[in-house]
Amino acid sequence: MVGRYVVIHLPGDEKFLTLAEVGVYGYLAGNRAVGAAVIQSSTFADWFAEKAIDSNRGFQQLNTTCTSTLNESNPWWRLDLLDVYRVSEVVITNRNDSYAEQINGAEIRIGNSLENNGSNNPICAVIPAIPAGESYSYSCSGMEGRYVNLIIPGDMKTLTLCEVKVYGEGPCLKKKHL
Repeated sequence: MVGRYVVIHLPGDEKFLTLAEVGVYGYLAGNRAVGAAVIQSSTFADWFAEKAIDSNRGFQQLNTTCTSTLNESNPWWRLDLLDVYRVSEVVITNRNDSYAEQINGAEIRIGNSLENNGSNNPICAVIPAIPAGESYSYSCSGMEGRYVNLIIPGDMKTLTLCEVKVYGEGPCLKKKHL
């Protein structure tokens, strides 16, 4: 089925509909970040890089479910998809507290190079801001790459992520040269 909305309706009078969680799967099914490898430029306390791909968006206990670098120049976080994919979309979930601005200005880069820790790969999108606790989606129009980097250029910046999801097709076949 094709559609924009999913409606769950309980017919009848004086009934209560209670839902704990609803998952909708379709074209974007298959978060490529699950099971991938991650690393970041530095780690604040126990805010490890892996926490951004643990399928926990971090709304209850930030320090156990989100990732954060130290305050540094050009902080980055990198996802290794372990193969080359055509990335259609990247979904970023921001922290849900008074430090939500730490995502502002982050660049999403996709490519196959590890030069400059992957931060020289082409830009898919620049994140101007994401409100606290919100998830925003960025279209990457089928950019090919093994690495998905988030970097905030500049001095004395901190990069915090609560969840990163990557959707796309692949793995892409590598062309062999004769």
